[in-house]
This record gives sequence, structure tokens and C-alpha cells, in this order.
Amino acid sequence: MEVLEEIVKIKNITEIITVDDASEIDQSAVIHKHYPNIQLLRLSKNQGKSGAVLEGLRHATGDYILLVDADLQNLQHREIEKAIQALQHHPRIDMLVLRRVNAVFFAKWNRADTLFTGERILRKSDLEKVFVEDIRGWQLEAAINNYMLQHDKIVYWLPQSAVNTQKTSKWGFLPGIRNNLKTYADMIFAFGFGNFLKQFFFFAREELIVEPRVQSIPPKDGH
Repeated sequence: MEVLEEIVKIKNITEIITVDDASEIDQSAVIHKHYPNIQLLRLSKNQGKSGAVLEGLRHATGDYILLVDADLQNLQHREIEKAIQALQHHPRIDMLVLRRVNAVFFAKWNRADTLFTGERILRKSDLEKVFVEDIRGWQLEAAINNYMLQHDKIVYWLPQSAVNTQKTSKWGFLPGIRNNLKTYADMIFAFGFGNFLKQFFFFAREELIVEPRVQSIPPKDGH
């Protein structure tokens, strides 16, 4: 709910789709009550992140897709608004990645704060082409990166304050560690270790520098 509370504040978004990937607790009634304008899709069987995003994509009508993980902490709607505005002013950019600059050291060391962040804006047509491949589990971000590299797409990153909820907090220490290892294995080896190294060294290396808006001050007394 914390994420939805920020998402609904974002300007210039025409539709919001949230996908419940067959969670044990059905919050449909609560979401419909507090966020009646959100389109909620509840899957009958767990499809994993890639399957959930694909289901949402099938219902999306806009030209651009903003992907946001549901378990984030400290998501700031103004940062996403800034990213949307930046993309509007730079239409040649194919994707903006919202880098998790407050991630733990390990995520920064292996560039997971950029390569595997779930928050990114890209064209719907590109995301549809990504799903031409058989993508499963936690392979989505690696698949998007791979597609962007193969097709020489222009990708920049912008900083964001949000961080993901640690899996050890959600499932306990040992199950969380096992899930973390599986997640990283899915991401790193999805398209071969060589492709991961290409992403590590070459993908989304540049920050998009957004110039601050300069507002003119009207002269006093007609001067």
C-alpha cells in the first residue's frame, strides 16, 4: 500500500495497473476501496515477476510503460515525476532506469542497483518485443537490458531514493538467502554469463543530467 500511495500522486500517468501474483492475502477489496481508479489484476496462479508484468502489459494502453516493484521502501513520487518529465524532454532516449542509489554495498558493487532495478520507463513497443523471448522468474530486467544492448538503444539512469525490501526480512534469514541466490542466478545467467559481463561493463553507464528549470522574475515598477 505504501507504494500505491506514492504512485497515485504521480502526474502525467494515464493509467495505473497493479498485478497481484496470486498472493496469499487478497487485498482486492482494500485496493478497490482506497484506489478506485487503479486497475487491479489478480492472477489465480503465481507466474513470477516476469509473468505478472506480461499480464499487466497485455492490459496497458499507453505508449510508455513505467515499471515499479510493489515491495519498495521510501519511494518518492516526485522522483518519478522528474523522470517522466525528463523523458518527455528527451524523446530520443529509449529507456530511463531509476537507479537505487541507496542500495546496500553488495548491490552497488555488482551494479545490481542499476542493472536489476525494477523501476524503469520504456516504450511499450520495446517491452512487447522483449517478451518475444521466453522469460521466466526474475529474468525480466536482464532480458530488457539484453534487448536494449542488442538493438543499440539509448539508455540513461536517474537516481532514486527507494530501496527494495530485503528477502531476509520477508521470509527469514536462511530462506531469504536462498531466494536471493536464486534471484541473482536468474538475473546473471538468464542470457549467458558473457551477456551479463557486457551489461556490467557497458549498459546504462551514464546519468541523465536534468537541468533545473530557470524561472524569470518579472521586473518591478515596469523596469
